[in-house]
Amino acid sequence: MPISVSETFCLNLSQGIHAAAQPLTILRASLDSSHTDHMNAEELRELVVSSAIEVERVCTLFSCLQQIVSTERIKPSLSEMPLLPLLTHAIDGVRLLFEKDEMFLNSTAPDTCGSVLVNRARTLQALSSVLLLAHVVSHPQDTVEVIASVSSPNTVRVVVRNVRSYVDAMDAEQNLNMALAEASIRSQQASLSWTLQPFNVQIELQRASLVHYC
Repeated sequence: MPISVSETFCLNLSQGIHAAAQPLTILRASLDSSHTDHMNAEELRELVVSSAIEVERVCTLFSCLQQIVSTERIKPSLSEMPLLPLLTHAIDGVRLLFEKDEMFLNSTAPDTCGSVLVNRARTLQALSSVLLLAHVVSHPQDTVEVIASVSSPNTVRVVVRNVRSYVDAMDAEQNLNMALAEASIRSQQASLSWTLQPFNVQIELQRASLVHYC
């Protein structure tokens, strides 16, 4: 039986808090006076550098949690808009990153499709997060595909996949980013699902009207 929205929300919060506990525990132990009182200047400088890394990790995790809470709490306004400009904007935002790491990013969309009923900001956030995760799990010379299609009279499907990428698990930050993307899409009365073997994300968006040019 699928878990409810509230159960998913609590699971994401629990996962984020658990992930943040690790760097906080490291910081508490490393900054304890019984440890630092015996350090020389060079050792203290090294401690500052390593502590800054842990602080940044905690900030990243809590920022993601904050965004998840905000996404769940605030219902977005939806507008009818063509899909292709949204996809193009999201792809252009990460294209240089893919090119720098010698990865290929290909997009396919039909000449015409139903325009979608979405919140632009949340849709772009979700698409960008998914594309960045696709980059993380890919390797040089891999191809990440972005495929749009009309999946039913009422929905348009966007698939982001790398058929060569098989991932056993994502780390806590990646899981939270995927959870945020899923919450952003779900808040628009749409859906997002994924698999890691191979990496494949499917987004089903509401089709606003029957025929519009993308």
